[in-house]
Amino acid sequence: MFHVKLPGYDVIARNADERLVTHQVRLPRREVERPIRQVGKRLAMALFVLVSTALIVYADRDGYNDNSDGAVDLLDAFYYATVTLSTTGYGDIAPVSDAARFTNIFVITPLRVLFLIILVGTTLEVLTERTREEWRLNRWRAALREHTVVVGFGTKGRSAIQAVCATGLKKEQVIVVDPSSKVIDAATADGYVGIVGDATRSDVLLQAEAQKARQIIISTARDDTAVLVALTARQLNRGAKIVAAVREEENAPLLKQSGADVVITSASAAGRLLGLSVLSPAAGMVMEDLIQQGSGLDIVERPVIKAEVGRSVRETEDLIVSVLRGHRVLGYDDPSVGALQLTDRLITIVRATPSTKVTPETKHLP
Repeated sequence: MFHVKLPGYDVIARNADERLVTHQVRLPRREVERPIRQVGKRLAMALFVLVSTALIVYADRDGYNDNSDGAVDLLDAFYYATVTLSTTGYGDIAPVSDAARFTNIFVITPLRVLFLIILVGTTLEVLTERTREEWRLNRWRAALREHTVVVGFGTKGRSAIQAVCATGLKKEQVIVVDPSSKVIDAATADGYVGIVGDATRSDVLLQAEAQKARQIIISTARDDTAVLVALTARQLNRGAKIVAAVREEENAPLLKQSGADVVITSASAAGRLLGLSVLSPAAGMVMEDLIQQGSGLDIVERPVIKAEVGRSVRETEDLIVSVLRGHRVLGYDDPSVGALQLTDRLITIVRATPSTKVTPETKHLP
């Protein structure tokens, strides 16, 4: 069974193996008042309605009759207001004049309804919240297209999301999948949609709409988990770009065979950066600057402009690192590059600031 859970909204469905597995889809939460404050407001409103009703009855006390002594005092007015608003209605105090009956019809009765609504306000709020969250979830799913799925919200996954969002991707277009509820709470607090579950299972990735995703980032803590996630994701979506991180370099070929387009070896990459920093601290600083997005130096992928067509790599104003021609990545010193073509894409190093604008044709490469 899989369990889709929003605040106050549960839907239970059945899968083939009849095992109970909990998957919670959590949309970014909106700030709400504390429960004690909400209860205090309801009590204050209920007391206000009660006092108002009692004062209205006392003001028109001559139009009411008390079976015990015939007169209606302030205590009798509060007593009548209490039994009336609670729909108890003992009948020992009753309106006898036309004005009192008119007031009961057009004033006391609406106050009675309002009082009952306040008393059952908690239940109504739960029902309203369920409807609202169901509507938000349905609207979110209907509008979800070409989004990004991130499996694992650790240091690697969080950095990957920040790098992707720096290119202009909205947080609503990012879905985080992680088996830890606390991790998903942190993701939703940052404004991302989170799903609690095991991403190696196809039903969890279906909850993340992986079949409609444009790109899938796999940043799990274990390499074997990354392989299973890549296999499952590629089975659901043949056209998505899958980028995965592994800890051990020997597992990278296996992950590529599982369907990953790009595999990053995090341990060896960090080790090479450490070694470079030892040999040349300045070179290490430059590499770290290139990795950090949005300031200093950035690696950017952009198309060839018309003014650059026919020129060589060295004749352009930007510092070109590589040329993307078809499915080949050619170095700047590759003789086969020759003259730049209009269909080429260039990987360049540019000076960037937090206010640097990224066009749809330009991509920051973290």
